[in-house]
Amino acid sequence: MNIAFIGLGQMGVPMARNLLRAGHSLCVFDLVTPQVELLVAEGAVAAASAIDAVKHATMVLTMLGAEGVLAAVAPGVPLIDCSTIDPLTAKEVAAAAAARGNPMADAPVSGGTAGAQAATLTFMVGATASLFATIKPVLEHMGRNVIHCGDCGTGQTAKICNNLLLAISMIGVAEAMNLGTSLGIDAKVLSDIINTSSGRCWSSDTYNPVPGIMSNVPAARDYQGGFATRLMLKDLGLATEAARRAGQTVMLGSLAQQLYQLASSQGLAERDFSSIFTLYHQMR
Repeated sequence: MNIAFIGLGQMGVPMARNLLRAGHSLCVFDLVTPQVELLVAEGAVAAASAIDAVKHATMVLTMLGAEGVLAAVAPGVPLIDCSTIDPLTAKEVAAAAAARGNPMADAPVSGGTAGAQAATLTFMVGATASLFATIKPVLEHMGRNVIHCGDCGTGQTAKICNNLLLAISMIGVAEAMNLGTSLGIDAKVLSDIINTSSGRCWSSDTYNPVPGIMSNVPAARDYQGGFATRLMLKDLGLATEAARRAGQTVMLGSLAQQLYQLASSQGLAERDFSSIFTLYHQMR
């Protein structure tokens, strides 16, 4: 299959690499030339622009918005957007694509850079049943869980709800760990107790925010890499705006948004979102 892959950031490069390894032909584009060159060295073809990338594609996959794609892509070519945007925008873009004869799916991902590298991502897909059946085999080269959430827009709904909960749970773990260690319990002991008790969650047992507890998480490398605080703040903004439009209350989500805004203003915008722990640590 000839796939146009647009957007080669920390997630896009390993995702595209897994498609190459699966035997697909890729035409890639990104504004950051070194990212493109990485994949060209592995067999991809570089495009001069997003428009150029999609001209001969039989499937288009984007990890960011790309102007001009709809005007350049051939009718009937499936479009997959793996970036995270608000559900309403996803529906509007899909409607515009359908008017030009292109079926479109929103398929945001979860699993981080490690999941992208290991091809263990979770894809949350909003699409018609027929489009989902078409794109699922391709997505399975990049992810372990490819889930049909419903019609277009529901993939984005699943993603922002998941990240809303993730932000809240990370803050909860950071707060509990800070309290426990300030009261004198060893951080590793407290972590082990939480992870065998009712407080256990992904933020505690897989992605603990306290340095010195886990060796394979951003907290072990000064919160470098992973999922940037500014991106979590963006997703919280999408969630709270979607809640406003739906007339729903997200009290903890709004508080989480404020805390991540504070973290960003404190110089943590490019650090992993688990660096929220440092806010508590600094306030001792």
